[in-house]
Amino acid sequence: VQLLASGGGLVQAGGSLRLSCAASGRSFGYSAMGWFRQAPGKERQLIAAISRGGTRRFYAESVKGRFTISKPDAENTAYLQIKSLKDEDTAVYYCAAKETVSGAVITTTSDYEYWGQGTLVTVSS
Repeated sequence: VQLLASGGGLVQAGGSLRLSCAASGRSFGYSAMGWFRQAPGKERQLIAAISRGGTRRFYAESVKGRFTISKPDAENTAYLQIKSLKDEDTAVYYCAAKETVSGAVITTTSDYEYWGQGTLVTVSS
């Protein structure tokens, strides 16, 4: 599976953005996936995850209520909808996937097998 993350950019605080993660080589239907972010000088952090079937979701406390992860069945693309952006959301955002038969979300970074290249989100105040 190859992942291509896109949709980042410069956004004003309070604005919205939608990140995309396009998969090639294999259907996203076989994979649980997650979105991570890494701010300058900080470790990469899982912020949202979705199960293979799309029925379970996980969100980090810092993004609950503002970020929405989705993985539409008819598309080979996953999304991260972001609203009410804050300065602290500035980071490089990565998508990741793990092929699994489990219906659980994957919350351990090292469990993810495939990674996108990252897309930069910069929030200006």
